[in-house]
Amino acid sequence: MKLPFTSSDSAKPRRRWLRRSVLAAIVVLALVYVAGYLLTGSRMPANATIAGVDVGGMSPSAAKDKLDKVLTPKLDDPITLHRDSISSDFKPAAIGLSFDVQRSVDEAGGKRSWNPRSMAGLLFGEHNYAPAVDVDRAKVSDALDSLGEAINVDVIEAKITFKNAKPVARQPKAGLVVDRDATIEAMKTAYLVTDKPIDVPTVIVEPAVDAAGLTKSMDEFAKPAVAGPVTLRVGDKDVPLPPSAYAPALVVQVKDGALKPSIDPKKLAKPLTDSTTGIGKKAVDATVRIENNKPVIVPGKVGVGLQPEELATTLIPVLSKTGKDRVLTIEAKAVEPETTSADIKKLGIKTKVGAFTTYFAPAAYRDTNQGQAAANLDGTIVKPGETFSFNDTVGERTAANGFVVGTVINGGVFREEQGGGVSQVVTTTYNAAFFAGLTDVEHHPHDLYISRYPVGREATVYWGSLDLKFRNDTKYGVLIRANVQKSAGRAQGSTTVEMWSTKVYDIKAGLSARRNIREPAVVYDPTDRCVAQSPSTGFDVDVFRYFYQGGKNVKTERDTASYRATDDVRCEKKPEKKDSAAE
Repeated sequence: MKLPFTSSDSAKPRRRWLRRSVLAAIVVLALVYVAGYLLTGSRMPANATIAGVDVGGMSPSAAKDKLDKVLTPKLDDPITLHRDSISSDFKPAAIGLSFDVQRSVDEAGGKRSWNPRSMAGLLFGEHNYAPAVDVDRAKVSDALDSLGEAINVDVIEAKITFKNAKPVARQPKAGLVVDRDATIEAMKTAYLVTDKPIDVPTVIVEPAVDAAGLTKSMDEFAKPAVAGPVTLRVGDKDVPLPPSAYAPALVVQVKDGALKPSIDPKKLAKPLTDSTTGIGKKAVDATVRIENNKPVIVPGKVGVGLQPEELATTLIPVLSKTGKDRVLTIEAKAVEPETTSADIKKLGIKTKVGAFTTYFAPAAYRDTNQGQAAANLDGTIVKPGETFSFNDTVGERTAANGFVVGTVINGGVFREEQGGGVSQVVTTTYNAAFFAGLTDVEHHPHDLYISRYPVGREATVYWGSLDLKFRNDTKYGVLIRANVQKSAGRAQGSTTVEMWSTKVYDIKAGLSARRNIREPAVVYDPTDRCVAQSPSTGFDVDVFRYFYQGGKNVKTERDTASYRATDDVRCEKKPEKKDSAAE
């Protein structure tokens, strides 16, 4: 018996055909995809360039050969980094840039890939690829450090200092720094592609505290801080501490992103001691003196007073207060000397290593001025590595400091000025340091040769412009002794300076012949400061210093002194020339 025909029977062949068609399409696509994968490794994409070099459709090996041929001559071409008026050239290898030709080809399509876009690129579109560039971060960092020194602008942070016990505000200002990562990327992008200068990217650096924050700190702390004294309550004593005592040590500056006040204990120590003399007693530092031609350590003494370190911390909260609240209760404690006997012993001051004496004709002003300078100089200790300054040690030659008017050389002529005659102490000190083997940092011979001094081996000073400086480059301390034997009642006076330490060198001096002889001129000076002088010739001369150790010359120094001619100075008005044509 035959079953009736139904529609489902006719649909079955159609479904089978559809399935077979889809399967066939999938197989065809798979074959095409595999073929595309194989092709991506055999040729470069159509219309492809690498660093501007056309490699379209080439095999990877051919593309690599072409890149080698075209780009290799450019590998060492300098890269120019430019910012405003600043421009610097760098060799690529020196800043860590290198070209990887194989990776450049691979990344441009010279390597098999399952990416459909890579497959499509074999036939369609334009493809411009950058070269593969490697960067040595350490080398490029050094180059950018050097460039940054010229380009970077330091950020100026807000700050408040106190001049003459009054607050002075420094306004904040943004800085500028080289954007290192962006600059590296710019160099990588430009390398082998262009020879144009690369604009260096920069980043603005904002200050931690702006102008408004500075104004707030001025109003809330700085101005109240110096509005009046702070009362220090020590036991049953109230001692006023004026702003002038702590203001030089006070500063308000940025810390941890905010303006914060602080006091430097070292700067506070002396003004604190000076302002609180009624409390306790001052500590005395250990020192060394010479007795019976031998150095003897004089122990220091413990004092009683306020502790700068403690006060530097506890004073800050009180400064922002006003009126009766500006009171600080503090305890007087033992104050140790800054220099102890152990410190002095370590300096190794054992023997006389240099000494010199000069002589002068009787003159009351010389007795006074040289005596005062020697007194200020005597007992000075120059520690290892320290530089001695005559001006800083002796001080300005003023009446208030004990000096009187005397004769000086100024502008090649003798004049009357405050502190005249002190150069005798300077010359004596210079020679003592010379023979002690200390390092000459600064010295100035007189303009005119003075016969009572060693030729070429003498020095002068002038406050504010000329100084005598020497540095102690030994590992031992140097004690300076200075003494003046006054000329009053004698045929002459004398100045002696000694250097005590541990001997390092034996010093000998040498002198060249005089040369470049200069003849004097006639100078007329009608002023009341004029000092008449007789003429003498000027000249140049070399001074030699020979350093000996164990009997061997280990070092030689040469210094040249140039003396002007001593003019014939006449304390009168210059005569008028007579007209030779007059009858």
